[in-house]
Amino acid sequence: MRSIRGNPWAILAALCLGFFMTLLDLTIVNIAIPDMIRRLGAAADEVLWVVNVYTLALAVLIITSGRLGDLFGQRRLFLVGVAAFTGASVLCGLAPGAGWLIAARALQGVGAAVMMPQTMALLVRVFPPERRGTAMGVWGAVAGLATVAGPTLGGLLVTAFDWRSIFFVNIPFGALALVLGAVLIPPDPRPEHRPRFDPAGVALATAALGLLAFALVEGERFRWGTVYGPVSIPLLFALSALLFAALLVQQRARQGRDPLIPFGLFADRNFSLMSLSAALVSVALIGHSLLFTIYLQSALGMTALAAGLTMAPMSVLSMVAAPVVGRWVDRLGGKYLLMAGFAVFAGGLAWLLLIARPDSPWWAFVLPLALMGLGVASVFGPMNSLAVYRVDPRMAGAASGVLNTVRQLGSVLGGAVVGALMQASLAENTVREAREAAQDLPPEARGPFAEAVEPEHGAGVELGGPAPSQPPEGLPDAVAGRLSELAGQVFSQAFTDTFREVGWVAVAAMAAGLAATAFSRNMHGPRSSPVPAAGRRTDG
Repeated sequence: MRSIRGNPWAILAALCLGFFMTLLDLTIVNIAIPDMIRRLGAAADEVLWVVNVYTLALAVLIITSGRLGDLFGQRRLFLVGVAAFTGASVLCGLAPGAGWLIAARALQGVGAAVMMPQTMALLVRVFPPERRGTAMGVWGAVAGLATVAGPTLGGLLVTAFDWRSIFFVNIPFGALALVLGAVLIPPDPRPEHRPRFDPAGVALATAALGLLAFALVEGERFRWGTVYGPVSIPLLFALSALLFAALLVQQRARQGRDPLIPFGLFADRNFSLMSLSAALVSVALIGHSLLFTIYLQSALGMTALAAGLTMAPMSVLSMVAAPVVGRWVDRLGGKYLLMAGFAVFAGGLAWLLLIARPDSPWWAFVLPLALMGLGVASVFGPMNSLAVYRVDPRMAGAASGVLNTVRQLGSVLGGAVVGALMQASLAENTVREAREAAQDLPPEARGPFAEAVEPEHGAGVELGGPAPSQPPEGLPDAVAGRLSELAGQVFSQAFTDTFREVGWVAVAAMAAGLAATAFSRNMHGPRSSPVPAAGRRTDG
């Protein structure tokens, strides 16, 4: 075992295992929502908090955890995060009620937030710049696989067992990651000086990110208005902006004394542009995943498992192609590969939107999804390599924390924007389709039918389309059956139109990422010497 301890590729395997778990739990829970509601007897709002509290913990704590890794050691923080995440997974699986489950998910989110930024920071530490592209390619492949594998694996586990199995599956992975991390990752190097903690920066960043993330996650549920008493979503946005301004002032004054956010990171053009690109990628991926998953299940009537398998070409091709792309990054630099990735993903998604129909067969999506998988493979590795290429390894934790925080906020923003547009578009499309379908009904059935299928705000989207619960009295059985059939057709067509309309938000996000990347500097080949300092300006 001594012969492989400290081996970069062995360390990469341990880090990818932990990273895979944290990203898998962002998507795997969504498939289990109906089973949770049924078996726990929980309200829909309670179960949605099971999803959202994990996202909130990630978005709020990653930047602090990344800096803590710089202060106290990435290896130590990685092992603490894996242990906390695995222990919380056990508590989630044993939860007797919704309140217990929400608390355990919050703890699981804390563990994931502690673990996630350490993975990239350790990669920066153990891989030299000329070999980092391949490592980031593998790391990106794991990210793509975990993001898309959630619905497939979750559907399989829930179908075979129940919702608790999606948490218990983390136990063997977590135990293995803990053992491999402890054995393979070498001890953290002694710092040249003992860094100082920044409690004021941590408090301001946590509060500002917490308010922003809560407003984005819960805004649609509260219709972007009052939350409780005088507290409203606009007020939370305003308070978050004030706290971010205070954080900016406080961090500027502390730049010479171990700040939470070293401003020198943003002096590097590539780090700033790749942070923006990371947010845009997250907006596109979460927007596409949300819309396409609902379209497959609610509009096309697929089971959770069938929907996950339909999406499999994207994850499979991403997993296969990402390491190859990583090797090209080491040889060619990442800029043009990343631009190609943005273009290919946007093209594949545009193709998907153009061919979507209420009766589309699953095989119609194979080629565009494969193209999108190739695009994802060409995005994560080059983007992360460009971002950290000139980062001083001593600042790797802070850089990883900032980059992952921006990525998580992009996911939250994408979910909020796409969710709001989806609800508005679906309501409009349902009313239009209902009026057209009602023309084929007897006059006395047209009004009740249109009223029955009109969607309430946020209702009936994740779990299926609207249908009149009881037909109007006095209608013949044949007409009543026709009402139910038409309701399903109305929703299927309405959501297909919504998918085709709102899905262009994800295409636009990828196009914006392509534009941002065009202004970046390409990485030089392995024969050149990168500038190690994050804050140094260069012309290369």
